[in-house]
Amino acid sequence: MDELDANVSAKEGFKSVEKVVLLTFLSAVILMAILGNLLVMVAVCRDRQLRKIKTNYFIVSLAFADLLVSVLVMPFGAIELVQDIWIYGEMFCLVRTSLDVLLTTASIFHLCCISLDRYYAICCQPLVYRNKMTPLRIALMLGGCWVIPTFISFLPIMQGWNNIGIIDLERISKPRLGQDLHVIEKRKVNQNSNSTYCIFMVNKPYAITCSVVAFYIPFLLMVLAYYRIYVTAKEHAHQIQMLQRAGAPTEGRLQPTDQHSTHRMRTETKAAKTLCIIMGCFCLCWAPFFVTNIVDPFVDYTVPGQVWTAFLWLGYINSGLNPFLYAFLNKSFRRAFLIILCCDDERYRRPSILGQTVPCSTTTINGSTHVLRYTVLHSGHQELEKLPIHNDPESLESCF
Repeated sequence: MDELDANVSAKEGFKSVEKVVLLTFLSAVILMAILGNLLVMVAVCRDRQLRKIKTNYFIVSLAFADLLVSVLVMPFGAIELVQDIWIYGEMFCLVRTSLDVLLTTASIFHLCCISLDRYYAICCQPLVYRNKMTPLRIALMLGGCWVIPTFISFLPIMQGWNNIGIIDLERISKPRLGQDLHVIEKRKVNQNSNSTYCIFMVNKPYAITCSVVAFYIPFLLMVLAYYRIYVTAKEHAHQIQMLQRAGAPTEGRLQPTDQHSTHRMRTETKAAKTLCIIMGCFCLCWAPFFVTNIVDPFVDYTVPGQVWTAFLWLGYINSGLNPFLYAFLNKSFRRAFLIILCCDDERYRRPSILGQTVPCSTTTINGSTHVLRYTVLHSGHQELEKLPIHNDPESLESCF
């Protein structure tokens, strides 16, 4: 008898350890998402150079969506997962599910808008970009990122449109399940522990419509946009090689009217690499969930709950990844983060240009403009440095 009690205590202790580990992991994910996205928002608000880049308005809005996920959605999911029960009632379950769908869709819509912004900035002429990405159009795009998702989140979920037809599966489920419960109730209620869960189930029309609108169409647009950006970057890399092989003659200094647009284009192009990786991480995190979301209704809702939970939290983890991607891949964001975290330490501020002005001039190869900068070495000799218009903008700060 004592041995049996010891085994039971050991099993209970192991479960307690599992819960502690799980709670620690989930708390770290939530805290990382909250602090990281707050840092992104504060960095853009405080840094004047970051505010000049139109793309960063989408990034701030994206960080706000991820912040809401980490505050309004993830904590309740973590409590349910650790306690193995939903204690907040059916109505709040619907609200929490609607927020989950809304904010997830808003995130990918933001990434789609960012990819379109990058496409016009990098693959088109500056005048085209200015005509396309006006303040009014940016405001409309941001509004659409938040308004359109409500039509596939709060509206159908609160009306119960996503459940239409699922209850009719009761007649099919009874012989196979051996229970007098239809599919929805079977997932919501655990007969062994008498616990209730907040389960989101969708019928076939809603699963297809929601997944196509929220994920597959934006994903296709982003792939096409970033493919064109990749091709353009490859062409510029080839032009740089040509410039290095043939000592290109200069064509005069940059005109003041061109300096600002050149600096802006350099800065925005630098962000393209970061944004492309962010998009890739988003798709890797959310693709398993959206694939399962379509497959589940067609296999009579037989996907295990553990699989759903794993894929859902894999998507949640993405909400905390973006700030770290900014810090590691973007110098401007990294500098802004360091300034904030180090209490405005002067070491991390943008260096001012003091002393002798460094002369700059331009050259053109196959319609692509390049900046030529002469650097005075300690030996007194001049070194010619050729910089393409899509190079790191910070390397040209001395020219502006």
